[in-house]
Amino acid sequence: MNRLTTSWGAFELARFPEDPRDTLRAWDAADEYLLRHLHGIDDAAPVPLTGTVAVVGDRWGALVTSLAGHHPVVQITDSYLGQQATLANLARAGIDSGAVRLLSARDTPPERVDVLLVRVPKSLALLEDQLHRLSPAVHADTVVVGTGMVSEIHTSTLKLFERIVGPTRTSLAAKKARLIFCTPDPDLPRVPSPWPLRYDLPADTGALAGRTVTNHAGIFCAERLDIGTRFFLRHLPTGHGAEHVVDLGCGNGVVGTAAALAAPDARVTFADESFSAVASAEATFRANVPAGKGEFVVGDGLSALGDGSADLVLNNPPFHSHRATTDTAARRMFADARRVLRPGGELWVVGNRHLGYHVRLRRLFGNCEVVASDPKFVVLRAVKRR
Repeated sequence: MNRLTTSWGAFELARFPEDPRDTLRAWDAADEYLLRHLHGIDDAAPVPLTGTVAVVGDRWGALVTSLAGHHPVVQITDSYLGQQATLANLARAGIDSGAVRLLSARDTPPERVDVLLVRVPKSLALLEDQLHRLSPAVHADTVVVGTGMVSEIHTSTLKLFERIVGPTRTSLAAKKARLIFCTPDPDLPRVPSPWPLRYDLPADTGALAGRTVTNHAGIFCAERLDIGTRFFLRHLPTGHGAEHVVDLGCGNGVVGTAAALAAPDARVTFADESFSAVASAEATFRANVPAGKGEFVVGDGLSALGDGSADLVLNNPPFHSHRATTDTAARRMFADARRVLRPGGELWVVGNRHLGYHVRLRRLFGNCEVVASDPKFVVLRAVKRR
């Protein structure tokens, strides 16, 4: 937990779920820069927080927590964990959660936005989708300010603001962060978002070859099938007879959909912390297994599933948290999988060879077998013995 000091007060903030081993902060210099700008810095006038204030992409609730004690805020995020971090940080600060309206990236945005604050996401596609969805709510007097680290703001980022919202300029850099100022142009055409994107899977993906995948903006490798998943699809378990399969960190759902096609009687649960990922997985599954038994869960790992309730867990864990490389998500996913597996149940994992997942799996399960490998990827199998 770290203390963020702002002109509105000091706030103890943490990511969600809290992990004492996690040294990553719940805010960064880009959040600080935007908050300083809103309060008025370098002789500039403060930005009036009036009307509907929408905060897009607030990663762990630092922006919303700082502002909500002074004006109601709408938070729009694709992250369930980000929502939960916001609620926890508001409670820690003694701020009524009713001061914040929590919306997912898939929810209908407000009809009118008077102040639009955008934390630039890693995914340019997610930014494009959100700007398209919000542009009808923006009017000529809307204050639009974006923020991000210098490494996150590119010419393509600015061009998106200009093409969808209006003329755009940037600030000077401060602590390797930068602000984006956009003036809404009411004469720009308000066109629908081009997302979701759909594509057909290549021939080397087994039962899924030629089938259509749906990808909402912001999910991992939304424009093409990533090579790690492609390798996993070629080495998934067959003839396992599992009654309950879990696609943990499901993304667009291709892995769970492949498992459903291999075992038509199985119940498949798709779980992810991204609202867009779960929406993509459901669309992919429904299009390819219309009579299948699918469940779709947005949440904190497998917290919604009971102990010993699954026969097979399939997992391609992320190893980044925004700009940081970390195995925190993988560690939690592996522990979650072990909890929900029945005795004799199996966890199958694909990952880059250099990540060394086999070490952690042996420590957690007491066993780990290499199912397949190539110079870049490895597929591992761990069995819950008891």
